[in-house]
Amino acid sequence: MNNSILKKKVPLGILIAVLLIAVPFLIQLVFGTEYGVMIACIILIYTIAVSGLDLLFGYSGQISMGHAAFFVIGAYTSGLLNNYFNIPLWLTIPAGALLSCGLGALLAWPASKLKFHFLSLATIAFGEIVYYFLYVSPGGFTGDYLGISVVTIPFLGGSYTRWYFFLLFFTVIALVLKHFLVHSRTGRAFQAIRENTHAANGMGVNVRKNKIIAFAVSAFYTGFAGAVYVHLLRYIAPSTGQQKQSVLFLTMLLFGGTASMVGPIIGVVIIEILLELIRPLQEYQMLLYGILLLIVIVALPGGIYGGIKDLIVSIKRKKAAKQLTKK
Repeated sequence: MNNSILKKKVPLGILIAVLLIAVPFLIQLVFGTEYGVMIACIILIYTIAVSGLDLLFGYSGQISMGHAAFFVIGAYTSGLLNNYFNIPLWLTIPAGALLSCGLGALLAWPASKLKFHFLSLATIAFGEIVYYFLYVSPGGFTGDYLGISVVTIPFLGGSYTRWYFFLLFFTVIALVLKHFLVHSRTGRAFQAIRENTHAANGMGVNVRKNKIIAFAVSAFYTGFAGAVYVHLLRYIAPSTGQQKQSVLFLTMLLFGGTASMVGPIIGVVIIEILLELIRPLQEYQMLLYGILLLIVIVALPGGIYGGIKDLIVSIKRKKAAKQLTKK
């Protein structure tokens, strides 16, 4: 049985790998520019960030409405360390992710006892604190409202195709690590906490410890995404950490489907493409988020991935029922 499943998955995996490798070349062939490849790079970065949010919200049941704060913390940390101290980017990017991770753990320590809207309000407050600190910083070292310009990663330069393969490599690593974490003892603890905190506690799960771990790992993912994002675009401003960016991450997650490997990818790809299509109408972006969230809440509570799974199960049940009636 396992061999038959493996035989089915291997060709599918090869096909996906070939398609992913061909993406930048197909985009340039169709559109004639690398702009579409840049969008593909942003999709990969957002996939890392939203996958991190999924570990927090989808698997451990903790809602965050201020995750953009970790995104800009990672971005500003990497950019400022390189600008002021000329530290190599291969050190500043992990430093941005680690600082986000540490601040995520610090935030989770008191917030781990909060639930539902109290937790979401705490994360919103954290996001606003980070935003205003960057907007009006002591001595203006963050560039305040003007933001900062940074260098790109030297060996990638201005080639978005090289950036694409660089980001694809780290996205695959992030997803593989997420897979192992979710299927580990810690991942099972996350899911137990999501289903019933009191029952998990009664079964010996250290609820507070695992909530902090989920927050810290999620912040690390998002901080790393922000740290590479800033060097891709070579610029960052405090506005990137505003509430609407956090809403964007959450919308992508809910629209694609929570507690899955594929759901965040689906959500990021579809919504990022939609945002590009309505770019001339930027003032209606929040309206789009609201409509998408309503669609998810009313029609697809499990997101697109959850809806597809339910449809497949429904078809299988109908086939099984028909076979039974024939007998």
